[in-house]
Amino acid sequence: MWYEEAVVYQIYPLGLCGAPLQNTGDAAQAGEHRLLRVLDWVDPIRDLGATCVLFNPLFESDAHGYDTRDYTRVDSRLGDNGDLKTVVDALHKAGIRVLLDGVFNHVGRGFWAFRDVQEKKWDSPYKDWFHLSFDGDSRYGDGFWYKDWEGCGDLVELNLQNPEVKNYLFDVVRGWVRDYDIDGLRLDVAYCLDLGFLAELRALADAVKPEFVLVGETLHGDYNRWMNDHGCHSVTNYECYKGLYSSFNTGNMHEIAYSLNRQFRAEPWCLYTGKHLLNFVDNHDVTRVATILTDKNCLRPLYGLLFGMPGVPAVYYGSEWGVRGDKKDGDPTLRPAIAAPQQNELTAWITALAGARTASPALCYGSYRNVLVQPKQLIFERKADSERVLVAINADSAPYTAHFDAGCGMAVDLITGAAHDFGGGSELPPYSCAFWKMER
Repeated sequence: MWYEEAVVYQIYPLGLCGAPLQNTGDAAQAGEHRLLRVLDWVDPIRDLGATCVLFNPLFESDAHGYDTRDYTRVDSRLGDNGDLKTVVDALHKAGIRVLLDGVFNHVGRGFWAFRDVQEKKWDSPYKDWFHLSFDGDSRYGDGFWYKDWEGCGDLVELNLQNPEVKNYLFDVVRGWVRDYDIDGLRLDVAYCLDLGFLAELRALADAVKPEFVLVGETLHGDYNRWMNDHGCHSVTNYECYKGLYSSFNTGNMHEIAYSLNRQFRAEPWCLYTGKHLLNFVDNHDVTRVATILTDKNCLRPLYGLLFGMPGVPAVYYGSEWGVRGDKKDGDPTLRPAIAAPQQNELTAWITALAGARTASPALCYGSYRNVLVQPKQLIFERKADSERVLVAINADSAPYTAHFDAGCGMAVDLITGAAHDFGGGSELPPYSCAFWKMER
């Protein structure tokens, strides 16, 4: 599947394009066509080495996109359906696949079917689309109680066991494929989705377009509950997200090494061997990595680890040149408007990493084995049938000479093209990463 070799670039379009935080419902604002600003990003995204763009919510919503009003109309703050078609076509022309955010667990209070229930109460034909009771009341005085998502009254949970709801959402997905030729979906809060609904959605994905991928948002627990032949192809790897930055902040590479071994080693008790989880160092919901890292020099080896570990790496817009943002300052801080992409040394480094990973069967598909684990150094092996690569990380401000059995005498760094001789030990420069392709 194409996704297994992908480098994902994530965009929160309401933020990047500078849309107002609240949707007034003024259809005239579509005339600003803010979404077309993404066209200026297509070439830089391609040049970065990304092969897929993941768009967070694009469709008509009350505020932040996860409170949907209408799944069939592009948010008027961004433009119109034609603008989305233009953007997707431009990305496809550049060889970049497109994933949309499927927010199917809940909708906003402005969702058309929920508004019908507000108006007609028990006479509404859509009352069974939601989990509600006319024996109570909501905090908004609707005259009925309804189940919301995790205590957020603005997010109304859909009844995903209702055949009418399922058919409606499946028709939405078919329409997105028909109208925009998208290549897959991110499934918001996949860990909340009814597993029967998820299985039917997977059947639709398998039929609607070849290699149409489902990437579920998961946080804790055994990801195999949602990632299997009857569910998602991939899920978000929040376990390793935490380990990635905290291993650098605490000088404890044993943490991330343990997680990677637990997830991807070949022993029968390891959890996700051979599977391709979506890995990231930040996204639209968490503090930017350039903010959370205590030693900013660690950005280079951190991104090296992201691109060298098993799974599919994702880069969040702006982070490739070090945009900052702290979760405690509110979600809009994490989702800023950016007029144009920028470039610096970090951007060039990530570009080199992306190129090295994409060209390497071992980095895309290889097994995982820890070779050397020290507080601030980590070396692990990625091995495929045709290639063996050692990923070497030094998170220290000082050089480190690593002694280990490489299994051969020479290698070539896939990032720089430099030859490497293992004789007498391998020196790792400060704050460095190497992808050594072994001579055998």
